[in-house]
Amino acid sequence: MGDRLIMSKKERERKSMLDLVKIRQLTQVEASRRLGLSYRQTKRIYRSYVAYGDEGLVHKGRGKASPRAYSKEMKEAILKLYEQKYLGFGPTLASEKLEEEDGYSLHAETLRLWLKEAGLWQEKRKRREHRIRRARRVKFGELLQLDGSIHCWFEGKAEKQCLMNLVDDATGKTMALLDSGETTDAAFRLLKGWIKLHGIPMSIYVDLKSLYISPKSLRKAEEDDDLVEPEWLTQFSGACKELGIEVIKAYSPQAKGRVERSHGVYQDRFVKELTLKGVTTLEGANKVLQGGFIDKLNKKFMKAPESEADGHIGLRDGQDLDELLCWRYTRVIQNDWVIRFENVYYQIQKVHSRYVKPKQAVTVKRYLNGKITLWNKGRKLKYQIIEERLEKEDKASKDVYEISEVRRMCGASNKRSPWRQYNPGWLKRTQDYPESIEGSAQ
Repeated sequence: MGDRLIMSKKERERKSMLDLVKIRQLTQVEASRRLGLSYRQTKRIYRSYVAYGDEGLVHKGRGKASPRAYSKEMKEAILKLYEQKYLGFGPTLASEKLEEEDGYSLHAETLRLWLKEAGLWQEKRKRREHRIRRARRVKFGELLQLDGSIHCWFEGKAEKQCLMNLVDDATGKTMALLDSGETTDAAFRLLKGWIKLHGIPMSIYVDLKSLYISPKSLRKAEEDDDLVEPEWLTQFSGACKELGIEVIKAYSPQAKGRVERSHGVYQDRFVKELTLKGVTTLEGANKVLQGGFIDKLNKKFMKAPESEADGHIGLRDGQDLDELLCWRYTRVIQNDWVIRFENVYYQIQKVHSRYVKPKQAVTVKRYLNGKITLWNKGRKLKYQIIEERLEKEDKASKDVYEISEVRRMCGASNKRSPWRQYNPGWLKRTQDYPESIEGSAQ
């Protein structure tokens, strides 16, 4: 090993003890007790030390490659592949992708050491505020956490999209879809998919966005500082009330930390998955999500619930998800049995004239597929779309028009004029309309 030796702390301690044995200040029995070794092992080490000196104490495998080590060619190939395809991936995800996509079975810790040695990856330490973690709910479906993650999901594009993410609190099971924004439409579609697959959950944990919680419901009463909770509902919270789902408010991001941490997993793994597959559209991204990506995440990160009971319930007889997860608006019937909704005129058919009258309220439902229906007291109304109604014709005759022109020319004001109010006789010429007409004709 040349004139230089690399000795560990344990080997240096052994040398000091064996030196004492060599000068007969310690016996081998006493040295074995102090070193924590058996007498037989102490004799073997002392014999090697006497024969080879300090080199006899150094482990024979030091500086040599392990017979079970990966070959140098394989290491170089994996590092080159990482630079080409997986640069920026963490060791855990990169090791999974190397096995799935390229056929290299490699432990994540081994890859981490290789990447650190090559300077391709460095662990980022995050200091966070100390918090006490809330215990998980015990039943699957007892509490869902819903939130949207605004992020640049397509690499190389500055435009941001929103990943709507629904996470079960007890198990960590997730369901997600990508949309252009955090909208009621996306929330309805995601909740509908969950209910069709698992059933109706007991409660949903949401933040204070106006999509989920009406700002009016958070107003403080004038007489005290308590929050009032009147029947002000958004389209989403109203649909949840119809389904029997309790909507729970989260007043900080940390309160719904499970869905926030799930966002981090998607922002890491899903972005890289889309990049690998070359997907740059919402439709393609949702196909990747539904095509096995979410199943893989759930298989890797899902936990078994504490209770085997299921917190979901099924739809009751007569309940239709399309009728429940929709937008509801109120409109008033005009005298001609027409209502106006989003600048479109709907003519209610005559067959309903027996029980539907003008000035009554009608509920307009708009479904996820864009279809519109009209309802009155639980009764579905037939209608037809008509063109924009013509303006009402002026009922005034030509003579009335001429008289109004004369009054304007003479300075006559209407009944609400302040001049007429405080000095009713200020204008005497209003009695001489015929002369005024003749004068104006001349």
